[in-house]
Amino acid sequence: MTNPLKDVLNSGVILITGTNTTANHPIIANYVYEAVTKRGAKLIVVDPRRIKLAEIAEVYLRQRVGANVAWINGFMNVIINENLQNQPYIDERTTGFAELKECVAKYTPEYVYELTGIPPQDLVAAARLFATSGPGAILYAMGITQHTTGVNNVKSLASLSMLCGYVGVAGGGVNPLRGQNNVQGACDMGGLPNVLPGYQAVTDEGVREKFAKAWKVSKLPANVGLTVTEMTAKAGDSIKALYIMGENPLLSDADLNHVEKNLKALDFLVVQDIFMTETARLADVVLPSACFAEKEGTFTNTERKVLRVRKAVDAPGEAREDYRIIADIARKMGYEMECADASSVMEEIRSVTPSYGGISYERLEKGGLVWPCPTLDHPGTPILHVNKFSRGEGVFFPIEYQPSAELPDAEYPFVLTTGRVYEHYHTGTMTRKGDALNRLYPEALAEINVEDAKALNVASGDYVKIASRRGELRIKAVVSEVTDRGVAFVPFHFYESAVNKLTNPALDPVSKIPELKICAVKIEKAA
Repeated sequence: MTNPLKDVLNSGVILITGTNTTANHPIIANYVYEAVTKRGAKLIVVDPRRIKLAEIAEVYLRQRVGANVAWINGFMNVIINENLQNQPYIDERTTGFAELKECVAKYTPEYVYELTGIPPQDLVAAARLFATSGPGAILYAMGITQHTTGVNNVKSLASLSMLCGYVGVAGGGVNPLRGQNNVQGACDMGGLPNVLPGYQAVTDEGVREKFAKAWKVSKLPANVGLTVTEMTAKAGDSIKALYIMGENPLLSDADLNHVEKNLKALDFLVVQDIFMTETARLADVVLPSACFAEKEGTFTNTERKVLRVRKAVDAPGEAREDYRIIADIARKMGYEMECADASSVMEEIRSVTPSYGGISYERLEKGGLVWPCPTLDHPGTPILHVNKFSRGEGVFFPIEYQPSAELPDAEYPFVLTTGRVYEHYHTGTMTRKGDALNRLYPEALAEINVEDAKALNVASGDYVKIASRRGELRIKAVVSEVTDRGVAFVPFHFYESAVNKLTNPALDPVSKIPELKICAVKIEKAA
């Protein structure tokens, strides 16, 4: 996120797309409600499903699933044609505007209607509102990223924000809402295949030398590693052993039948987790780890704020802190990994990660700090790119719309999209362990449009069979107008109705994220 969570309270207009915020990020949704109902902010919601926030939106646009670049280019077409862009900001702080202008010229409201189904007059109204009611904040989540064009979707939103001069200002920004707590921290600490902690490239010789010295080794490998999706695809083939920590790919990855086959083909699988997940049941060795309340450490949340976590209770049985398990394994393999306690780990982080250089346990005792925070006297950086971008000039990327990898056809005429519900979290590893949440939402439901249900002779509570080219699922239907005609929505929390058996493993070429948000399916009433 470029801006703090509460910064929407300073926004004149808020654009929400690809995030069912009330269900997935309810605290953030509360700030949005306050901004709109108490502070007069205008809300634009662009989503294939009529989410709850659409009720308070000035404009709600329902686009076809996967047509994100098209409508974003349509916004920019209207803004440029009506000369609503922030030209001084563009001239002073960006590059590539001429190329962007040329690219979006053909994305007229009428052309965008053909691609997205958004009525031209509604697109124009929303674009005008966003450009003229600033500062404007953009909030998005996996409805934008989990596509084969996910990176392009994000770049397009960044261009839209820069076009209006909203990056680097209070109440503005481009703000991805992270899907799990501390996923930001995991990325910050090098939990990506191409970087070391602090997003320092593994291909940079100077960076490798710095880390090799800190870790007391002669050298570090220069090659970029594999993403999660690439690892599971190669499991049992070029990858013979896999160590999975705090992840449940046997429920969260696309095309689960293929994932299960590959994991079973491994010579050796280790899973380190707090519960016996579906993936852990396949493991040769399960390492029980302590949960957040059973250890010291930090979380880095979605707004880049580093927060202390303090141990409240002892871990049960043989469960131990993750870093101690890892350090012991490293010692067994011949490397003396020095981890006296969690505070010493933070000291190492400070020493090798410039953006965390000023973040110490002593300072965190007084409250959270937002990176970049390079020195101990630095206050932290709540808003990124103030006055200038970290790279110098902000870059406009001219991006053409590309259809999703798998579209409906005569055999598979419906679109399946997946997501979360308010009552459950990710693969249900924690939320489905308690009776209360299971009573509130006890089983997976396939959300089907009213008109489609009539054609299928399906009522709420009936079972339907949903089939894709990869598998099929028998599931109870719920009929509503939340989802558009031709679209079915299914949450992915439920192992009994694992919808990711159906989803498409096609990847974004850059991020390697699978296209979990759209695949072609056929639906029929089940016996």
